[in-house]
Amino acid sequence: MPSSTDAGPDQATRDETARQPPPFAWREVGVVVLIAAIATIFTASRYHLFGDELYFVAAGRHPAWSYADNGPMIPLLARLGEALPGHTLVGYRLAGVILTVVAVAIAALIARELGGGRAAQVLAATACATSPILLQWGALLCTNCVDSPIWTAVTWLLVRWVRNRSDRLLLAAGVLTAIDVQDKWLIPLLWVGIAAGCAACGPRELLRRPLLWVGGAVTVVSMLPGLVWQAHRGWPQLKLTGVVAYEDGFVGGRAILVPAAMSGAGILGAVLVVYGLWRLFRSPHLRDYRFIAVTTVIVVAAVVVSGGRATYPSGLFAVLIAAGAVELTRGGARRWVRRATIPVVIASLALVSATIPYKPADSVTVPTSIYPVAVNMAVYGQFGWPGLTREVEQAVAALPPDRRPGAIITDFYWYASALEYYGHNALPPVYSYNRGYWYFGQPPGSVQALWIGEQDDQQRPRSACASVTQVGTVGRHLPGVVARQLVMHRVGFPVSSAGLTLWLCTPRQPWSQLWHGLDKI
Repeated sequence: MPSSTDAGPDQATRDETARQPPPFAWREVGVVVLIAAIATIFTASRYHLFGDELYFVAAGRHPAWSYADNGPMIPLLARLGEALPGHTLVGYRLAGVILTVVAVAIAALIARELGGGRAAQVLAATACATSPILLQWGALLCTNCVDSPIWTAVTWLLVRWVRNRSDRLLLAAGVLTAIDVQDKWLIPLLWVGIAAGCAACGPRELLRRPLLWVGGAVTVVSMLPGLVWQAHRGWPQLKLTGVVAYEDGFVGGRAILVPAAMSGAGILGAVLVVYGLWRLFRSPHLRDYRFIAVTTVIVVAAVVVSGGRATYPSGLFAVLIAAGAVELTRGGARRWVRRATIPVVIASLALVSATIPYKPADSVTVPTSIYPVAVNMAVYGQFGWPGLTREVEQAVAALPPDRRPGAIITDFYWYASALEYYGHNALPPVYSYNRGYWYFGQPPGSVQALWIGEQDDQQRPRSACASVTQVGTVGRHLPGVVARQLVMHRVGFPVSSAGLTLWLCTPRQPWSQLWHGLDKI
């Protein structure tokens, strides 16, 4: 009979072996990641810079600790993209492409940590790789292309911590959080959900780990410069939250947020997200990870109540997809699922290819209703900006020399961003009182300005200008401008379909005095 001293180490070894995850499916997952990289790079190489991307380029030219609508990270990445030779689209979008493709691989790693074998890992990676949110927003330089992958990485570190209790993982999660708050202030909501989930379902031990709180302290310290910037300017990021909720309310708002988020996950992804969430609540195999299900409910509820965007919870898709893939492929009774993995992967990749923007640029037409715009704003928002700049240049050149403006003012930050980027030295300095552009400064002195705005919204130029003379119209046939006007009309702003109106404005007072009376957000 073996002694107790002999049985102890053997049992410890068996327990440790049971806790080890399955081997990582390097080859199979590598193929999925490679296909995702090719698709994302191709998507990132198409068309023109998106309206928000142009704004980030402009923001990068005005370095700051924070901005009215985002942190400093994306403007810095835009500045880096502008410094690269060639000014290529992929150069601007490269950071987002890399992070998004890495998130696909992390989805497979999460499935492995949850006990998933080769089929589960490939299924999880495929579901993330075929989500429309990857092929649209992941291929643009935007806040979501950083935020969602970091959420994915943080959830992977937490899932891994549950298995091996290595507190260095918690510190790493804190460092990633400190990085992400330089993008936007959404990830604290994730941690609120995690804390509530651990308190309700366990592991409560996580909340008592010192390195978790060290990581939290690092995050708080990293936020201080941005908090000071925001406090000195009246907290514009908080004000923008209400603007986002108001605008989204006219295209469905809270009522369609969950369905819109599911459409962003894709067909396979949406099925696995829903199934994974259910199994996290129900499966005894995932009992230790039930806090993730609670976290998801809290995050989604908070986004719905606050009127946030459908992309906000997308950082939780990978862990839910992984949980669904693991449960779907678990047990002998589900062998048929594992056998169907390869056909499902091929079908998903083929289906999602329909969302890749392979159309030639000249075949993208002017939208005629709000519904295609609401679905494809990521596409329409990439068109029209070089054309708008050329039309404004022609209008300025047509003016007599003594009437040419010393500045340009626009009523929308996309227009100002486009004119600054594409206008180079052919146009006078460009300004806008809309959103974050307001903080980039105002025209000097009492210089005459060319005011670019909506034909049916003359209140601002007439209140700010001693004399207003209409000198032309631009943008009436440009997809980006028309799409913007459809959105503005939908949210109740006075706009027409006749394009943008050009007014020559002589200010009533110096611009430094007038600027504070114009909209900041």
